[in-house]
Amino acid sequence: MASVNKAIIVGNLGQDPTIRYTPEGVAMGNLSIATTTRWKDKQTGEAREETEWHRIALFNRLAEIAGEYLRKGSSVYIEGRLRTRKWQDKETGQERYTTEIVAESLQMLGSRDRPADNSADNVDAAPPAENAAPATPAPKRTARRPARGKAAQEAADHAAAQAAPALADLDDSDIPF
Repeated sequence: MASVNKAIIVGNLGQDPTIRYTPEGVAMGNLSIATTTRWKDKQTGEAREETEWHRIALFNRLAEIAGEYLRKGSSVYIEGRLRTRKWQDKETGQERYTTEIVAESLQMLGSRDRPADNSADNVDAAPPAENAAPATPAPKRTARRPARGKAAQEAADHAAAQAAPALADLDDSDIPF
Protein backbone atom coordinates (compact mmCIF):
# COMPACT_ATOMS: atom_id res chain seq x y z
CA MET A 1 0.00 0.00 0.00
CA ALA A 2 1.21 3.49 -0.80
CA SER A 3 2.05 5.90 1.99
CA VAL A 4 2.30 9.66 2.28
CA ASN A 5 4.63 11.69 4.48
CA LYS A 6 3.93 15.34 3.66
CA ALA A 7 3.71 18.44 5.81
CA ILE A 8 2.71 21.94 4.73
CA ILE A 9 3.29 24.86 7.07
CA VAL A 10 2.49 28.54 6.57
CA GLY A 11 3.69 30.69 9.44
CA ASN A 12 6.21 33.17 10.79
CA LEU A 13 9.80 32.66 11.91
CA GLY A 14 10.27 32.98 15.66
CA GLN A 15 13.99 33.74 15.29
CA ASP A 16 16.60 34.21 12.58
CA PRO A 17 17.56 30.98 10.75
CA THR A 18 20.50 29.00 12.12
CA ILE A 19 22.83 27.96 9.28
CA ARG A 20 26.01 25.88 9.60
CA TYR A 21 28.19 23.82 7.29
CA THR A 22 29.58 20.29 7.54
CA PRO A 23 33.33 19.83 6.89
CA GLU A 24 32.32 18.64 3.41
CA GLY A 25 30.63 22.01 2.75
CA VAL A 26 27.00 20.86 3.02
CA ALA A 27 24.77 23.69 4.27
CA MET A 28 22.41 22.71 7.08
CA GLY A 29 19.83 25.03 8.59
CA ASN A 30 17.11 25.15 11.19
CA LEU A 31 14.00 27.30 11.43
CA SER A 32 11.44 27.70 14.18
CA ILE A 33 8.05 28.54 12.66
CA ALA A 34 4.91 29.55 14.55
CA THR A 35 1.39 28.78 13.34
CA THR A 36 -1.62 30.19 15.16
CA THR A 37 -5.14 28.77 15.34
CA ARG A 38 -7.93 31.18 16.28
CA TRP A 39 -11.45 30.32 17.41
CA LYS A 40 -14.36 31.66 19.40
CA ASP A 41 -15.06 29.95 22.74
CA LYS A 42 -18.62 28.57 22.54
CA GLN A 43 -19.29 29.00 26.26
CA THR A 44 -17.96 32.51 26.80
CA GLY A 45 -17.99 33.92 23.26
CA GLU A 46 -14.42 35.04 23.88
CA ALA A 47 -11.91 35.04 21.01
CA ARG A 48 -9.17 32.47 21.72
CA GLU A 49 -5.93 31.53 20.01
CA GLU A 50 -3.25 28.88 20.32
CA THR A 51 0.25 29.04 18.84
CA GLU A 52 2.12 25.89 17.81
CA TRP A 53 5.88 25.90 17.14
CA HIS A 54 7.38 23.73 14.39
CA ARG A 55 11.03 22.73 13.90
CA ILE A 56 12.17 22.88 10.27
CA ALA A 57 15.41 21.35 8.93
CA LEU A 58 16.86 22.60 5.63
CA PHE A 59 19.80 21.35 3.58
CA ASN A 60 22.05 22.50 0.73
CA ARG A 61 20.96 25.51 -1.34
CA LEU A 62 17.60 25.72 0.43
CA ALA A 63 19.42 26.31 3.74
CA GLU A 64 21.64 28.98 2.16
CA ILE A 65 18.64 30.82 0.70
CA ALA A 66 16.86 30.75 4.06
CA GLY A 67 19.98 32.09 5.78
CA GLU A 68 20.31 34.95 3.35
CA TYR A 69 16.69 36.07 2.91
CA LEU A 70 14.69 35.02 5.99
CA ARG A 71 14.67 36.85 9.32
CA LYS A 72 12.70 36.71 12.55
CA GLY A 73 9.07 37.52 11.70
CA SER A 74 9.36 36.51 8.02
CA SER A 75 6.23 34.85 6.67
CA VAL A 76 7.02 31.59 4.87
CA TYR A 77 5.35 28.59 3.19
CA ILE A 78 7.19 25.28 3.73
CA GLU A 79 6.53 21.87 2.19
CA GLY A 80 8.40 18.85 3.44
CA ARG A 81 8.28 15.51 5.23
CA LEU A 82 8.15 14.59 8.90
CA ARG A 83 11.21 13.00 10.49
CA THR A 84 11.73 11.85 14.07
CA ARG A 85 15.27 11.73 15.42
CA LYS A 86 16.56 10.01 18.54
CA TRP A 87 19.70 10.76 20.57
CA GLN A 88 21.10 10.21 24.03
CA ASP A 89 21.28 13.18 26.41
CA LYS A 90 24.95 13.66 27.38
CA GLU A 91 24.10 14.88 30.90
CA THR A 92 21.42 12.39 31.96
CA GLY A 93 22.02 9.49 29.58
CA GLN A 94 18.29 9.50 28.76
CA GLU A 95 17.07 8.83 25.22
CA ARG A 96 15.53 11.97 23.72
CA TYR A 97 13.35 12.39 20.64
CA THR A 98 12.37 15.26 18.38
CA THR A 99 10.08 15.43 15.39
CA GLU A 100 10.83 17.98 12.69
CA ILE A 101 9.87 18.84 9.15
CA VAL A 102 12.62 18.31 6.58
CA ALA A 103 11.92 21.07 4.05
CA GLU A 104 11.74 20.12 0.39
CA SER A 105 10.57 23.54 -0.83
CA LEU A 106 9.91 26.99 0.56
CA GLN A 107 8.29 30.20 -0.56
CA MET A 108 8.91 33.55 1.02
CA LEU A 109 5.52 35.18 1.40
CA GLY A 110 6.74 38.75 1.59
CA SER A 111 7.48 41.19 4.35
CA ARG A 112 8.02 44.86 4.87
CA ASP A 113 11.54 44.52 3.39
CA ARG A 114 10.99 42.07 0.55
CA PRO A 115 8.37 41.79 -2.22
CA ALA A 116 6.02 38.79 -2.04
CA ASP A 117 7.30 37.22 -5.28
CA ASN A 118 10.68 36.12 -3.83
CA SER A 119 10.57 32.32 -3.87
CA ALA A 120 12.82 29.31 -4.03
CA ASP A 121 10.95 26.12 -4.90
CA ASN A 122 12.48 22.66 -4.77
CA VAL A 123 16.01 24.01 -4.62
CA ASP A 124 18.28 20.95 -4.20
CA ALA A 125 16.74 20.11 -0.84
CA ALA A 126 18.14 16.55 -0.55
CA PRO A 127 19.58 15.90 2.90
CA PRO A 128 23.15 14.68 3.29
CA ALA A 129 23.98 11.04 3.92
CA GLU A 130 22.95 9.74 7.34
CA ASN A 131 26.59 9.28 8.37
CA ALA A 132 27.65 12.83 7.52
CA ALA A 133 30.12 14.42 9.91
CA PRO A 134 28.84 16.85 12.56
CA ALA A 135 28.34 20.44 11.52
CA THR A 136 30.86 23.18 12.20
CA PRO A 137 30.33 26.95 12.20
CA ALA A 138 30.06 28.43 8.74
CA PRO A 139 32.64 30.68 7.16
CA LYS A 140 31.36 33.96 5.75
CA ARG A 141 29.40 33.17 2.63
CA THR A 142 27.74 34.84 -0.30
CA ALA A 143 24.75 33.38 -2.07
CA ARG A 144 23.21 34.13 -5.40
CA ARG A 145 19.76 35.66 -5.49
CA PRO A 146 17.14 33.08 -6.60
CA ALA A 147 15.86 33.38 -10.16
CA ARG A 148 12.66 35.40 -10.53
CA GLY A 149 10.39 36.61 -13.25
CA LYS A 150 8.43 35.19 -16.16
CA ALA A 151 11.38 33.44 -17.85
CA ALA A 152 12.33 31.61 -14.64
CA GLN A 153 8.71 30.52 -14.09
CA GLU A 154 8.40 29.28 -17.69
CA ALA A 155 11.63 27.29 -17.33
CA ALA A 156 10.37 25.72 -14.09
CA ASP A 157 7.00 24.88 -15.68
CA HIS A 158 8.74 23.30 -18.69
CA ALA A 159 11.01 21.18 -16.46
CA ALA A 160 8.03 20.03 -14.37
CA ALA A 161 6.06 19.10 -17.49
CA GLN A 162 8.92 16.98 -18.80
CA ALA A 163 9.43 15.28 -15.42
CA ALA A 164 5.76 14.27 -15.04
CA PRO A 165 4.67 11.02 -16.73
CA ALA A 166 2.41 11.40 -19.72
CA LEU A 167 -1.10 10.43 -18.58
CA ALA A 168 -2.17 9.73 -22.16
CA ASP A 169 0.24 6.77 -22.24
CA LEU A 170 -1.56 4.99 -19.37
CA ASP A 171 -4.31 2.44 -19.92
CA ASP A 172 -6.66 0.74 -17.45
CA SER A 173 -4.29 -2.21 -16.88
CA ASP A 174 -1.70 0.22 -15.42
CA ILE A 175 -4.03 1.13 -12.54
CA PRO A 176 -3.43 -1.18 -9.55
CA PHE A 177 -7.08 -1.36 -8.38
